[in-house]
Amino acid sequence: MKVLVAGGAGYIGSHFVRLLVDQDIPTAVVDDLSAGHADALPQSVPLYRADVGDRETMRRILREFEPFAVVDFAGLIQVGESVRQPDRYFRVNVVHTLALLDELVRAGVVAFIYSSTAAVYGAPLHTPIDETHPTQPINPYGASKLAVEHAAFAYAKAFPVRVACLRYFNAAGAHPSGELDERHDPETHLIPLAIDASLGHGPSLTVFGDDWDTPDGTCLRDFIHVVDLAEAHLHALRRLHDQEESLCLNLGTGRGYSVREVIDAVARATGRPVPFTVGPRRAGDPPRLVAAVDRANQALGWTARRSSIDVIAEDAVRARRNRYESVDGIARSSRTPPLR
Repeated sequence: MKVLVAGGAGYIGSHFVRLLVDQDIPTAVVDDLSAGHADALPQSVPLYRADVGDRETMRRILREFEPFAVVDFAGLIQVGESVRQPDRYFRVNVVHTLALLDELVRAGVVAFIYSSTAAVYGAPLHTPIDETHPTQPINPYGASKLAVEHAAFAYAKAFPVRVACLRYFNAAGAHPSGELDERHDPETHLIPLAIDASLGHGPSLTVFGDDWDTPDGTCLRDFIHVVDLAEAHLHALRRLHDQEESLCLNLGTGRGYSVREVIDAVARATGRPVPFTVGPRRAGDPPRLVAAVDRANQALGWTARRSSIDVIAEDAVRARRNRYESVDGIARSSRTPPLR
């Protein structure tokens, strides 16, 4: 069972690739490296530097590698940017992904796993959010992901390809080895920003409101460890290998942590306080975003095992410290893969 991972040099993709390699599953990556990092990949994994929307190149890659499955982490992910540049988000996330779907169907690929998002639900009508919750995205990012979900399931009905759309809540943490972590530019995620503030590598953290209808007044979010996410993708891959049924699942923990709880966990992990100020509420932020995860647990035989906030914070701090040491001149092992 060979697997081609689109966007495999990015944050979640690189963790999934590492898991595939650990399982001795033949793997290749296609990534244009606009946001990914070649050195996040094991040296044994071939890297095709290409855009998934380049039909001719994807046709060649699929013909050459002949994967059983394509797992797609490629795409743009910043909500605010999607509001400012909706044309770019619909072009990259929708048009380019449709081109990829066309080519994998042409190549006879059996399975397609798509990296989707809880943003497809929009402002939640209730929590925890299950998969039957109305999908009413409130930004172009969520709308672009939902459009691909619709397309993927239509392809699964019309063509011999099986599909899994996996809706992430808040991916967080880092590989326990400390060798992989979040490397976004710019960084917008709470935990790395809190770590940077605590370690003196970034400005004071801004908390967007402390008067929400939650136990401590700050927003609640469902944080899932990136390793747990990677393992869920592996379970989905094996299910699509063994069964013909397509599926759409939430990936979360069913437990929310508040912004203050995250700040406290980061402070415990660094051994230093996290300087922060409280700012006004951010438009469009719901007070609570928590997944209902029963369907994923049952369908995949999977549960999030590493997603306590303290483990997430400890792993993230370890990896971020390692990266700062590398920047300061302490070498890390090179894992640059062969470029195809």
